[in-house]
Amino acid sequence: MSNGYKWDIPHLKTHLQYAVDLELWTIPFYMSAMYSVKDPSSVAYRLIQSVVYQEMLHVELAGNVANSYGFSPLFPPPVYQGQNIPHLNFQLDTPDPTKIYQPYSAEIGPLDEKRINAMCLIEYPEWDTGHQPDLEEDINQYGSIGEFYDAVEVGSTQLADNIKGNINQVNFFQHYYNNFTQPTITKNGVQGLSQVMNLIKAIVDQGEGKTAGDVDVQNEYQNTADGFYEEWSHYKKFTFIRDLEQRPITYSGVPNPEPGTPGYEAQQILIKNFTAFREAMEKLFRGEDPGRFDSYMATLGGNILTCWQKGAIPKFS
Repeated sequence: MSNGYKWDIPHLKTHLQYAVDLELWTIPFYMSAMYSVKDPSSVAYRLIQSVVYQEMLHVELAGNVANSYGFSPLFPPPVYQGQNIPHLNFQLDTPDPTKIYQPYSAEIGPLDEKRINAMCLIEYPEWDTGHQPDLEEDINQYGSIGEFYDAVEVGSTQLADNIKGNINQVNFFQHYYNNFTQPTITKNGVQGLSQVMNLIKAIVDQGEGKTAGDVDVQNEYQNTADGFYEEWSHYKKFTFIRDLEQRPITYSGVPNPEPGTPGYEAQQILIKNFTAFREAMEKLFRGEDPGRFDSYMATLGGNILTCWQKGAIPKFS
């Protein structure tokens, strides 16, 4: 590596847990913005929805890679506070995207300027390419998701002998991706490395791509069931929404409604069901029975919408 560091399993496990953390973090953030839109037939709503579907796939893929290196990921509650998007320091990127996408907020809220700018930052392309990324002792020292996953690729390659196939691999979304032939790790060691690289490539390719974010997503990684503008990366979808002359009408809400009010009760139901969802995810990637996992996403969507309809900003913990 360019800084001379050699990866070890603890470093790689830390990075893979971070990958799951960030991919999970985006789901409530994006879903809350999406369900704040009153017209579900609007282009903005449908574009965000297509991204949410892919973020669920990304959680699955990151979890599969983690398990192939002997680590079942955890699913702690995401934190939505200030401008703190987990583990990324955008100002390290070149050019600095925070000078473009201002103001932004990492707090749950409606589809407004602050939220859409945050979405663009999360999916911002890795413009400064062409060099091998350093392993960062502090995982908050990556300027973009692309740079982070580049580092994971290096670590995964160095530690390829540790790969074990068919360890708690999850393939829940295969029927949405008919062209994605191998979303799991089935081989050991160096033979499994190409599968690991393919899963990481799917995450990055769907998200922001490389260099400029304007390259179409490969057919292999496009949703063939219920996608929307599947050739567009997440970054392209979000910048399209940002550039709309008129954004869709959204609900508004308060973050902390009084106990006993409909908004408060809606938040408590959402917190309960999201906690159950996270617990089911942990069981799923430990190879245990996740219970009603397949119904949780639809339940959470309805819970989020109810919060908005009752005048409360969705709350997840």
